[in-house]
Amino acid sequence: MSDFYCGVDIGASATKVTLIDGAGGVLARVVRPSGVDYAAIARACLDEAVAAADRGDGPAVTVSTGYGRGNVDFADETRTEIHCHGVGCFHSVGRGITVVDIGGQDNKVIRLDDRGKRLGFLMNRKCAAGTGAFIEEIALRLGLTVGELDALAAAAERTVRLGSFCTVFSKTEILSHLRNGEPVEGIVRGAFESVVERIVEMDPLDGLVVATGGVVAHNPTIVEIITERLGREVIVPEAPQFTGALGAALTARSLDDRNRANGKG
Repeated sequence: MSDFYCGVDIGASATKVTLIDGAGGVLARVVRPSGVDYAAIARACLDEAVAAADRGDGPAVTVSTGYGRGNVDFADETRTEIHCHGVGCFHSVGRGITVVDIGGQDNKVIRLDDRGKRLGFLMNRKCAAGTGAFIEEIALRLGLTVGELDALAAAAERTVRLGSFCTVFSKTEILSHLRNGEPVEGIVRGAFESVVERIVEMDPLDGLVVATGGVVAHNPTIVEIITERLGREVIVPEAPQFTGALGAALTARSLDDRNRANGKG
């Protein structure tokens, strides 16, 4: 019988798969663009992860999460992003935390107590402000790739502030800044600070803060800005883009433990 577990996190921008063993150790991680066929990309990620882990069989249990979690035809169960990000972060830190997940299409703030029990959560779903989509639009407006932004923001000697959270208005504002000769580095730094401002507007971020998500993984300067804003340490777990997939895999392991305890394994 198979003795490893699979978590699949299908976001609007990227699909992540994590395989873990029975002790919770990571066997493989795979990420690919989500594209338009969520079922096919989830299967491709699983196949790649199983090959990377050098396993000849399939996972004992699979749990899917994220925007496209209902499209994973090999998943045994599904869980919300809030649940899986909370489980993944608590597994990494092991104490009461405030999770900040900056995703491609939404941001989440999740509060957990010292046992990992969820105390509450907030999400912004009204628009792309403060999300990865906002950053992608800013990069497009500046004629840059998303991968170029973090180095530019880190090198900025000063911040060119954006007065609007709105993606559409911000793009117009950027044109004005460029026309006035403002440095691109400062404009990117201003966009990053706008992302942080949007998150802090959602929640005061009390307690120990853990930052996760693809935006955090690719833009460490945003974590530095959050740290400066809060005036205290912000923890980034290993492989922050995979926190949701890790939480899904850990949930799969828990489900298998429960089934075995009930004589169903």
